[in-house]
Amino acid sequence: PSSFLQTRPPVAHSVFAMVDLSNFLEANAAMPFPAMEVARSPHLPCVPVDANATDSNSATDVLDLWRQQKQIPAPFVWPNADARPSSMLELDVPVVDIGAALHSAAGMGRAAAQVAEACASHGFFQVTGHGVDPALARAALDGAADFFRLPLATKQGARRSPGTVEGYASAHADRFAAKLPWKETLSFSHNHDDVGARGNSHVVVDYFTSALGDDFKHLGEVYQEYCEAMEEASLAIMEVLGMSLGLGRGYYRDYFADGSSIMRCNYYPRCPEPDRTLGTGPHCDPSALTILLQDGDVDGLQVLVDGAWRFVRPKTGELVVNIGDTFMRTVALWDSC
Repeated sequence: PSSFLQTRPPVAHSVFAMVDLSNFLEANAAMPFPAMEVARSPHLPCVPVDANATDSNSATDVLDLWRQQKQIPAPFVWPNADARPSSMLELDVPVVDIGAALHSAAGMGRAAAQVAEACASHGFFQVTGHGVDPALARAALDGAADFFRLPLATKQGARRSPGTVEGYASAHADRFAAKLPWKETLSFSHNHDDVGARGNSHVVVDYFTSALGDDFKHLGEVYQEYCEAMEEASLAIMEVLGMSLGLGRGYYRDYFADGSSIMRCNYYPRCPEPDRTLGTGPHCDPSALTILLQDGDVDGLQVLVDGAWRFVRPKTGELVVNIGDTFMRTVALWDSC
């Protein structure tokens, strides 16, 4: 499963965590066209430059590009066919009360029916009662903002090595030569079976202190707690998914209970030519689920349904969930992309 959140600082950034087979927690800060990475097939528009805006990030790869030039470099240019649509309709997604589902048979019956219908048509639904503390989500979001404001030299202390998933990277330039996304990322692992009794694991804290030093211990503690909270939310959603398929509450929960996760923080700076590039291009998520936590009226999630792009309206405190390719290929009745 996965999760995302959105907010409104001067520049767009996001946090995304993977729980179970892949659980994404995405924190997306927004500007007029917020950029949000999501597993499905979204266009993730690039944030336009505000000529009067200032940015406290003193030295980053992508930011330096738009400070120094009026045109984006060729590797960041996307063909016109990939440009975001000028207008979209809203995607109608059901709101599922996970809390009620876990505490009553009637609530579970309603939730299972809603999820079954949504997964058969487009694979998206929203959930309430998920139990993620809003203050913790805000702390994770603020932590991402703090990290990406650091000087480039500091961030490169956590530079991702080739062939690994952990570390800092800019625009995926180490993997691609063209159609680069206009973003920076920080990724790190979290394994559910490392936790044991809640709060006893320090795997995320250890990553931050080893990669960036003891000054980053508190940030690691924030993300350690966040990953554990998102694990619980994702496993609750797994119970509903199991019931929606007639497999029982424990079928998927037990299977994913000892899964591994990747937490990813994404940063989408303003762009001098937002119509020529994307924060993240259209794609499908190969994981089991994607869970997004959005903030207020900040949108950016776009979904391809029946050949047309549709947007998912953000609702404060709700998670947006979509099934990934893993579920689609396991359950022939469900749709991923």
